[in-house]
Amino acid sequence: MKITDDMKNNIKEHYGYTDEELETLFENPRNIEAISKSLGLLDRTIVIEVVCSHGCTAQHKIGDKFYFNGIGQLLTRYCPKKICIYALSALDHLIFAANELYYAGVDSNEMRFKRADCKADVGLKCGGFGKIVMEIKVEDRKKIQIGK
Repeated sequence: MKITDDMKNNIKEHYGYTDEELETLFENPRNIEAISKSLGLLDRTIVIEVVCSHGCTAQHKIGDKFYFNGIGQLLTRYCPKKICIYALSALDHLIFAANELYYAGVDSNEMRFKRADCKADVGLKCGGFGKIVMEIKVEDRKKIQIGK
């Protein structure tokens, strides 16, 4: 996909770039490739579902879901009212990997290691309070019923 002047102007405005910064952005061929592919991410929703939970201080339960847009921004209005920071901090590598697979032309749902646990609490048996395990899925935004 060719990056048009309109796209460049939108990027400049969105990021608050100067003309020089915009030029620097487009000097890197990887940035051009990522930007040209990133429009497809707008049609995707990243869903992180709690698949295991015991003793979670935030009371995340099996079936709870955290929703992110395709580029990894948390869609707070569709998420539980309370979200544990340690659960969120465990998700960055899953979302990064999903996006990297997408940029490489691979279905993000083909990720082999698609689960993460909360980083801070080791669970009751190991001297903590609780533990949750979460799994990532990437879905077509048009086909998903968020928050239902």
